[in-house]
Amino acid sequence: MQQKRTTAGICLIAFLSVYAQCNKAGNPGGREPQPAPGNATVWVTKADSSVLLKKSNTVRFLKGTAGGTVIEVDHTRSFQEIDGFGYTLTGGSAMLINRLDASGRTALLRELFGNGENSIGVSYLRISVGASDLDPAVFSYNDLPAGQTDPEQEKFSIAPDKANLVPVLKEILVINPKIKILASPWSPPAWMKDNGATRGGSLKPEYYASYARYLIKYIRAMKAEGITIDALTPQNEPLHPGNNPSLLMLAAQQRDFIKNQLGPAFKAAGIHTKIVVYDHNLDRPDYPITILDDPGAKQYIDGSAFHLYAGNVSAMSQVHDAHPDRNLYFTEQWTGSKGAFSGDLKWHIKNVIIGTIRNWSRIALEWNLASDPGYNPHTPGGCTQCKGALTLDGNSVNRNVAYYIIAHASKFVPAGSRRIYSSEAAGLSNVAFVTAAGRKVLIVLNEQDNEQPFHINCSGRNAGYTIPANAVVTIVW
Repeated sequence: MQQKRTTAGICLIAFLSVYAQCNKAGNPGGREPQPAPGNATVWVTKADSSVLLKKSNTVRFLKGTAGGTVIEVDHTRSFQEIDGFGYTLTGGSAMLINRLDASGRTALLRELFGNGENSIGVSYLRISVGASDLDPAVFSYNDLPAGQTDPEQEKFSIAPDKANLVPVLKEILVINPKIKILASPWSPPAWMKDNGATRGGSLKPEYYASYARYLIKYIRAMKAEGITIDALTPQNEPLHPGNNPSLLMLAAQQRDFIKNQLGPAFKAAGIHTKIVVYDHNLDRPDYPITILDDPGAKQYIDGSAFHLYAGNVSAMSQVHDAHPDRNLYFTEQWTGSKGAFSGDLKWHIKNVIIGTIRNWSRIALEWNLASDPGYNPHTPGGCTQCKGALTLDGNSVNRNVAYYIIAHASKFVPAGSRRIYSSEAAGLSNVAFVTAAGRKVLIVLNEQDNEQPFHINCSGRNAGYTIPANAVVTIVW
């Protein structure tokens, strides 16, 4: 008996040591808040904005399971790995951030991308290849006078990005060297298009090889600045040629461009940047499926990207079911100048954070990181009502609804986590994760006007909690 007790004691000490090391390794600087054993911490945001990402009372897990309204969480049933949560760092966002004084800029970037208790741990960014419509002016990396061409891309230069975007990215990478970056072009250089303009038109087939060369030069030029482009979509919103800049690229055109030029060019050049198709609304799941149905194109493709300005988030699962061996990414959803905090919080948590992840996305990104009080900058013909997650007015920083939408996931679910099973509960949309350190995270939305009591059942234990009316909570244990 004594020997058994001694062995058990040794095992307990070893377990606690490993547990402590796992917690230490998985919590650099406090990104994953540490509940005491048997306890869960709760973070709350209310739709009336009276409570904003506030740490609430501790919830205690007890032995046994509970009845009533229950969310079952089962970490043994896991799904896709999570690459991260974040925003698009538009050229305009970078310009506004770069205009902050040095101490204010450092403090803001540490808050956004750091691991501290007061940081939100953003782990994924999208940027534009050339200008997006939220740059102060339209540009590409090879703009030429009318009538001139440069098929070999000898005049290519990322100089326009070196004023703001590159310096800000370098500061972010000092704070979080592991952040992943996806790049999307809004338009090729105008001389490569059949209408010769920055808005609309299509890429001329005779320039497919040149455009592949352009994108390779971009990836290499960013790498030379210390910036790794993890993934690339060939075109932002390829079915929306009315923006400025923009390009119409039909599914067959994107398929042929990838199959015959971009994919082989990446392979020949030793480029490991992932190719991700589509990058547009969920009303057209046929677009990525059409491309992935072609084996010649599919061999070069990592997955598909989506927005939700049209369609239903469940269409992501339709694409997953058609090609379960390819990844899914949710890359953009805006909040507008006329939107209310309450409605935006609930819709985006339900669809962008919970809905996309439950439908196989590896990421969830809101749109613009920062704008000024007048929703600037933007190109002529660009978005005039796109509200940043932050409003920057000189050195003044205001945090808007998209900041809290992302923070409810990014602060608690680091890259490398996995989605795990969580059951549906009436009136309580939810999604669950397990982190690399073994902690469980449950995000729950109550869209009802009354508070709702419920229980979490997990691994033979249960915890009761009453979620406030019209609120989102993140529960960590």
